[in-house]
Amino acid sequence: MDYLNSIIQGIIQGLTEFLPVSSSGHLALYQYYTGNGVGGDTLLSIVLHLGTLVAVFIAFRKRIGALILEFFAAIKDIFTGKFSFKNMNNNRRMLVMLIVACVPLLAILFIKDSVESVANYPLGMAACFIFTSILLFFAHRRSKKEDGSDVVKLKHGIAVGIAQACATLPGISRSGATTSAGLFMGLDKQTAVEFSFILGIPAILGAAVFEIKDTIEVGAQNVNVGALLVGMVVAAVVGYLAIKGLEYILKKNKFSIFAIYTFVLGVLVFAEGIYELFAGQTIFQAIMGA
Repeated sequence: MDYLNSIIQGIIQGLTEFLPVSSSGHLALYQYYTGNGVGGDTLLSIVLHLGTLVAVFIAFRKRIGALILEFFAAIKDIFTGKFSFKNMNNNRRMLVMLIVACVPLLAILFIKDSVESVANYPLGMAACFIFTSILLFFAHRRSKKEDGSDVVKLKHGIAVGIAQACATLPGISRSGATTSAGLFMGLDKQTAVEFSFILGIPAILGAAVFEIKDTIEVGAQNVNVGALLVGMVVAAVVGYLAIKGLEYILKKNKFSIFAIYTFVLGVLVFAEGIYELFAGQTIFQAIMGA
């Protein structure tokens, strides 16, 4: 584990965790074609996830603070018999819908290894990138409308939750799928982004927990604490900038640039996968061996 590898993966994680282009897909591509990402690098992945988590807390600190206060207020109302589903304010409704949206993700835990195995095949990742492109294209069309709601309802929670579960496939963007689902179901752009990224908190924590398990099983060796900290800081800073960039792009109705990017990337990965299928080696291996 070296500093350069930590910085590169920190940039990839920070950018692609929040821009709707799939962090898991980009990291899988980087690791697949460079060989950096096996064994001890599982620990780096945990730290990078925590870095992006810091970015979410900083970017949405006001809303997250309000949700935390509302959580304790809801607990108080439950014990005093004042809790009511019909009379919830927006923050309390969002809290409940965050829980609802996490349910589909729990179902994926039973097939987690099978889902992640897609990352072992470039053609599978290519299909997922192209699917993301199609999703983002239609989300771009929907984002132009200004009639969205700032109230997260049950239909939003269910749709966004299902989208997040589907995004466990490498190449399908979690932020892209969940934001798109929110827009499709009638949320306004700001609320769709907030709900998507705050929902990412339990998802990121869950991913870190599973990676801790994998690290314990594999055994972390030759840990470079300095490189880990650098990677975490890079992921946090780049992640924060990516969040702000996405908010700006949505306001300017330029969501289509991500659809174009993921489509081109999907086609390139598909072409490389076909080459590898017939040549028995990646194009990068062929170039390096030339």
